[in-house]
Amino acid sequence: MATDPRERVLAGTYACAARFGLGKTTIDDVAREAGISRATVYRLFPGGREQVLRETVGWEMNHFFVRLADAVADGPDFANRLERALAFARRAVLEHAVLQKVLASEPDVLLPLLTVEQHRVLRYIREYIGPLLEAEREAGRLLSGVDVDAAADHVARLLLSLIGTPGRWDLADPDDVRDLVRNELLGGIVVAADTPG
Repeated sequence: MATDPRERVLAGTYACAARFGLGKTTIDDVAREAGISRATVYRLFPGGREQVLRETVGWEMNHFFVRLADAVADGPDFANRLERALAFARRAVLEHAVLQKVLASEPDVLLPLLTVEQHRVLRYIREYIGPLLEAEREAGRLLSGVDVDAAADHVARLLLSLIGTPGRWDLADPDDVRDLVRNELLGGIVVAADTPG
C-alpha cells in the first residue's frame, strides 16, 4: 500500500469504484479502503466526493499513459511510436475491466469526469510529444515551417480522440494504423516515410 495519504485515497477510490461503481462509492468507503479517517479524506480533498472521483479518474488516466509511454519507448521514430501507441492504447481501453464496467453501467457519471480531466491528459501527451517532434526536426524529418507546440497539440488531441473512438480505422490492423498515422496524423508535419528527407 502506498505511504502517501493522497495516493492511498486515490488507490482506495479506484478499488471502490471497481467494486461498487462510481455512483455508489462513498467517502466512508474510500476512507475504509485507504485505511485513513473520513476527516483526513476531506482534509486532503476539500471538494469532497466529487473531487476525489475526479482526481481518481485523472490518476488512473495518468497511469494509463505512463504504461503507454513505456510500451512504445523503444520505437525507432515518431511515426512508429504513434503506430504502436494507437494499437496498444485501443487494446488497453477495451481490456480495462473497470473502465468497461463503468462505461456500461454509469456512463453518465464517468463521461463528465473524463471531460474535466482531459486537459491534464492532453498536457501530459503534449509534453511527451514535443521532444519527439524536436528529434524529428534534428533528424531532418520534420517539414519546414512546422510549429512544434502546435503540432504536438494537434497530434495529442487526435490521439486522445482516436483511442476512445477510432471511427473508420481498425486499430488492430497494422496496415490501417500505419496509413492513419503516416497520412492523417502526421501528414503535413513529418516527411513521408518513402519521401527523401
